[in-house]
Amino acid sequence: MKLYKVIVALLIATTLLLSGCAEQAPEEEMDTEEEEEVEMNIVETAVAAGSFDTLVTAVQAAGLADTLSGEGPFTVFAPTDEAFAALPEGTLDGLLEDKEALTAVLTYHVVPGKAMSGDLSDMMVLETVQGEEVTIYIADGNVMVNDANVVQADIETSNGVIHVIDKVILPPSMTS
Repeated sequence: MKLYKVIVALLIATTLLLSGCAEQAPEEEMDTEEEEEVEMNIVETAVAAGSFDTLVTAVQAAGLADTLSGEGPFTVFAPTDEAFAALPEGTLDGLLEDKEALTAVLTYHVVPGKAMSGDLSDMMVLETVQGEEVTIYIADGNVMVNDANVVQADIETSNGVIHVIDKVILPPSMTS
């Protein structure tokens, strides 16, 4: 008699489990169907954010807007307006007057390919579009690119990803 009760209990449990799975399947399908395709490119996303006005101005002055609006994919470590404001006095004006130096600084913030935060690891070295390397540091949940903190990660765009940083990073060749 005990064996009979165990078998009935197992059949009931299995039936409940299977009916629960059947109810979850359509929800899972709905979640994947609801995923939206990102439509704005890197430049459009930066303009829409409203906190990258200086970066957008610099990108346009360097003639890089078309490139960063192009196919990609690109990973951009994007300094905020506050990051540009923290540069020593006259630095930004000097860069805006020197297209070659401005281009070098801006392309040092861009890595070819789409590197989401989950793709990054501590002490990872990435070659930038400018040609020199940045180093990723991860400690206690904080991510840094060289000496800049990533304050917001994984802003997906149609042609890559933006990681917001709190400092303008300079190529080693410009700081030596």
